[in-house]
Amino acid sequence: MTHTTLNGSSAATASRTAVLDDAHVGDIRGALGTIKLDDTAPRTGLSAKLKTLLAIVGPGLIVMVGDNDAGAFATYGQAGQNYSTHLLWTLLLLIPVLYVNQEMVLRLGAVTGVGHARLILERFGKFWGAFSVIDLFLLNALTLVTEFIGITLAAGYLGLPKAGSVILAAVVIVSAAFTGSFRRFERVAIFLCAGSLLLIPLYFMIHPKTSQMAHDFVVPTMPGGSGQLATVMLLIIGIVGTTVAPWQLFFQQSYVIDKRITPRFMRYEKADLWIGIAIVVIGAAAIMGFTATAFTATKGFGNFTDAAGIATGLEAHAGKLAGILFAIALLDASIIGAFAVSLSTAYAIGDVFGIKHSLHRGIKGAKGFYAIYAGVVAVAATIVLIPGSPLGLLTEGVQTLAGVLLPSATVFLLLLCNDRTVLGPWTNGPKTNAFTATVVGVLVTLSIILTASVLFPDISATAILDIMAACGIAGVLVAGYAFTRRRTGTKEDPIDRTGRDSWRMPPLETLSRPVMSSARRIGMGALRTYLLIAMVLVVVKIVQVALAQ
Repeated sequence: MTHTTLNGSSAATASRTAVLDDAHVGDIRGALGTIKLDDTAPRTGLSAKLKTLLAIVGPGLIVMVGDNDAGAFATYGQAGQNYSTHLLWTLLLLIPVLYVNQEMVLRLGAVTGVGHARLILERFGKFWGAFSVIDLFLLNALTLVTEFIGITLAAGYLGLPKAGSVILAAVVIVSAAFTGSFRRFERVAIFLCAGSLLLIPLYFMIHPKTSQMAHDFVVPTMPGGSGQLATVMLLIIGIVGTTVAPWQLFFQQSYVIDKRITPRFMRYEKADLWIGIAIVVIGAAAIMGFTATAFTATKGFGNFTDAAGIATGLEAHAGKLAGILFAIALLDASIIGAFAVSLSTAYAIGDVFGIKHSLHRGIKGAKGFYAIYAGVVAVAATIVLIPGSPLGLLTEGVQTLAGVLLPSATVFLLLLCNDRTVLGPWTNGPKTNAFTATVVGVLVTLSIILTASVLFPDISATAILDIMAACGIAGVLVAGYAFTRRRTGTKEDPIDRTGRDSWRMPPLETLSRPVMSSARRIGMGALRTYLLIAMVLVVVKIVQVALAQ
């Protein structure tokens, strides 16, 4: 195991900024290259730029590929098996949402050197800081269970013992982080990311109709007509929830910090993010496409069961090899998802409670961090192995809670990225704010629909349209109020973007607390009330269903 020793320059840099852990300052030691702390030379040639990109690649790639986890395989597979390729257009709409959300957190990480949960605690108070960590912990624990469910389904199809597969996977997940070397962990993670490319040969083995795929990717349709609107809407919400999840925000911000990426390399990190988004969208589209082709005109069409059922259907359509490739890809996706979700939990708790938290440290140098990481993995693996565990219900609960909590995560992200004390010259511009505010409005609408559908399983299409109309009217009123206030109020000073590459947030204790306007207090209070009520109602409903079973 290795420990990071800082030289005088590194220690001085840490003391001038808000970086909470001195292990987060030093050379960038990525899986595919190294950048020395004192390497400030401009990257002018193609070779130099490529080497820099290879050294930076990791945070965006891992968070995005980790997003195509066991839950995503099931959700995309359900869309293809039940509705052919008619919901492919949802992936196109999610591309800008994925980029804007993750670009904001990578910017926060590189500029502040402080994790997402810690920033919420320091800028919005103890309630929201505690709330962000507690809900992340609970949601991540449930998400980890779904990753191990994916492992059992893949192992079952491949003929491997369930208990042995879960235990071995847990050992691999824990061991990869316990090396005390950031580089070794990232190499394992990127190797697993490469495993997601198995979906591409599988796509060509089953060869969905390209023209139909292209059409459905850009032309939105709602399959099933008004009679199935409620069912289709819930699946669309599931696609959004599995593609844009709260843990991604916490993970990428902390991982960017742990990799020691600074604003000087922002362009390369954005390229890394785009690579990850491309792989996610291609993988999701491939799953929808080959699943649709394999099940069309069969008795399985419209009757989704689980990911193992997809593997069986692929085998029936294209042979045993197709089923095996899908099962291996599912196993790989479940493990990389477990990596990312476990790390996001350990990072967030370590950030808030001041526990040393870095993959650059050995176990002795960050006992609490590694204990949290191993603990959540062990608990999730144990739950899956308990006979009679309501695994299907847990999977449904994860999607529901993620849908409920996602709007609040995006709201805090937007507020932090407009805090000039925190981001200085990296603060959001008007276009980013307008787009993100629209995204928040859509996410709130979907969250309300999802909550209502859990409480009222027989919700009608008319009720869903009424909810959408009410949220739309509320959104127009809020936008009109904001526009009127901007026109009649005092214009803010323009953001000075000079010197961005070397600007870092000062130490947290030197920052003044943000002033909360009356409108913001009312909005935050309404958000708090909605989240508490929605979470309680959803949890009560899930418990009732579990007891009934």
